[in-house]
Amino acid sequence: MDKYQTLKLFDYSIFTSSLDQFDINQESKCIINTLNQYCYIIAEKDPVYKKALVESNLLLPDGIGIVGAAKILKKARIKKIAGADLHNYLLKKLKKTGGRVFYLGSSEETLDGIRKRLSIEYPNIEVGVYSPPFKTKFSDADNAHMVMHINKFKPDVLFVGMTAPKQEKWVYAHKDVLDVNVICSIGAVFDFYSETVKRPSKFWINLGLEWFIRLLHEPNHLWRRYLLYGPVFIYLVLKEKISMLLKGQTQLADN
Repeated sequence: MDKYQTLKLFDYSIFTSSLDQFDINQESKCIINTLNQYCYIIAEKDPVYKKALVESNLLLPDGIGIVGAAKILKKARIKKIAGADLHNYLLKKLKKTGGRVFYLGSSEETLDGIRKRLSIEYPNIEVGVYSPPFKTKFSDADNAHMVMHINKFKPDVLFVGMTAPKQEKWVYAHKDVLDVNVICSIGAVFDFYSETVKRPSKFWINLGLEWFIRLLHEPNHLWRRYLLYGPVFIYLVLKEKISMLLKGQTQLADN
């Protein structure tokens, strides 16, 4: 994927190109994940999750924290690309020629909402869905059943929505046996698109306050992500910046 521009941030290569440059007709398998401040902190404690993110073919900057970190640490202006942006882009690409998409994850209610909306907005796209059992850890039989459903449908794009880090780790563990070239872990997008959860308007998104509005609407679910991990991430970014400045001063002194 050398044709896409990336930015090295901490241990991650962040996608900084425009989605318009992404070719959906990949000759090789393309795993697309997203990185935000919550994902970063969790990944630092979970080696398997971190490996899944680091080895992504495309890792999107899905969060104002990552955008801010790029500016502070690299003096780079990058644009937030949310999972919802990726989802919207890929559906529009498939709309032009027709195609097949598969949604793995979430509840039957949410998946039913996705199918109904797609039938109206993208009637020429074929849709497959599967709601896996709700459990902390899938059995081998569960995993085999999911892979079977996906491969039988043979989608052009697979969307996985099991929340992080479960979804990324599942894709990483099964990518070699999945008969699909474009695989995207997009979590909350399932709920947004089915409208079981309302995404904040573009006004708040453009202000960089999508996180705040989501926190107001889902405090029990999101307080830890934003009120606890947010300050921790800011601390880590500032710590890295100070380390860079001190290292720069040391190198000047040595010269």
